Amino acid sequence: MSGKWQKVTWVGAGATIGIALSLALNVTANRDAKSAIPVDELRAFSEVFARIKNDYVEPVSDKKLIEQAISGMVSSLDPHSTFLDENAFKDLRTTTTGKFGGVGIEIGTEDGFIKVISPIDETPAAKAGIRAGDLITKVDGESTRGLTTTKAVDMMRGNPGTKVRLEIFRKEDRSTQTFALTREQIKIQGVKAKMVEPGISFIRVRTFNETTVADVAKVLAEQNAQTPLKGVVLDLRNNPGGLLDAAVGLSAIFLPKDALVVYTEGRMEGSKTRYMASKEYYSRRGGDPLANAPEILKTVPLVVLTNGAAASASEIVAGALQDHKRATLMGTTTFGKGSVQNIIPLSQTSGVKLTTSRYFTPNGRSIQGTGIEPDVLIDQLTWDGVMSPKLQREKDLSHHLVGKDEKTEASADEDLSESAQEAKLIKVREDGKKLKGFDWGNEKDFLYSQALNKVKGLPVVRSTVEAAGTTAKAAVPAVTPTK
Repeated sequence: MSGKWQKVTWVGAGATIGIALSLALNVTANRDAKSAIPVDELRAFSEVFARIKNDYVEPVSDKKLIEQAISGMVSSLDPHSTFLDENAFKDLRTTTTGKFGGVGIEIGTEDGFIKVISPIDETPAAKAGIRAGDLITKVDGESTRGLTTTKAVDMMRGNPGTKVRLEIFRKEDRSTQTFALTREQIKIQGVKAKMVEPGISFIRVRTFNETTVADVAKVLAEQNAQTPLKGVVLDLRNNPGGLLDAAVGLSAIFLPKDALVVYTEGRMEGSKTRYMASKEYYSRRGGDPLANAPEILKTVPLVVLTNGAAASASEIVAGALQDHKRATLMGTTTFGKGSVQNIIPLSQTSGVKLTTSRYFTPNGRSIQGTGIEPDVLIDQLTWDGVMSPKLQREKDLSHHLVGKDEKTEASADEDLSESAQEAKLIKVREDGKKLKGFDWGNEKDFLYSQALNKVKGLPVVRSTVEAAGTTAKAAVPAVTPTK
């Protein structure tokens, strides 16, 4: 192949089961080696390779040995770097339509197992009650230990109407559950919107794809034409990320023109880039999807909802709007995935997804391992008193890339506090209630209701773990104004 790398900018949190990845091929960088070849280490590799070829109990093909060696080398770097075999590479290089069966889960790896980063709204996984943080230990009876995300995706995909059985280990309950799911043709509605009441808009963004920016701008323009907007609630909970330019464009809807949205830093040429709120950084087809966005969106009261499963591109948006003091963030701290991966072809049929840079908010905050903390911390509680499960985050992943601002060791007080909080949730969990099939943005969504209060200038209830033993309704009279 040529002496160039073709680079794909992707800021999602994991591999997706049931939807296709749609990526922008946009930058090239020089491939020339910058360091000497480690001759002694390569000699050891060559010797092991020869021993396996000659002495292993069963014959193994050269292709399999080389690919597994590359896979082990890359996957040991961090949870988001991985080798792409022929099938995975084809998926990433092709703009697909999503017309295949799946269960609707965004996945990563942890402790050698497949981890659920986020179930996707209104898919078989979400409807069944699979949660972010669950470990998929078996697929149709076959262990997932040591599997790549690519292999796990292959195992869980299939024709719509066919069944797949997932064995799930849930850490907070220390329990194993089995889910029998029927695959569906996954068609994600990336943007879900409604006018809650005249002038108050609720926008839920589920993923960052090619149409996200235009879809949000269009619906807000239509709503504003009906009734001038007085407040917007932007829901990014459980959004695992997606295209970088979509995150920049969504931020640009609410920010002044040419405001800094995010910047990246890395060792590779071309990895140090500043992304501004202007069309050259978010327009994919030459036009400006924000050309007809109403000017009121630059100043209308704005609340952004986050949780521990809001990752990557979601964190870019949350961080930019927070740094520019354009929005109030409510909910819990985000996932903390602040790294950028590039797809580097190795041949016509394979490549590697390699972490090449970290991204930073306009004020220079590193998101990696730390996440974005909300301005108003509110634990997710439904109106019938069901507490949302504790979510694992980037910093909990084994051999994760340590962020610039990440605290590598928690204090004893922090550990004690977390243990105390965990103990206080036992009663809620023993009640046997779940957020199964939970529909964000309805009358049972406690955080949603408080966000509406915020944009309307009403007092906000701060739900705490101490209130977990009672119902949310009982907590409502104890109103605490937002600081």
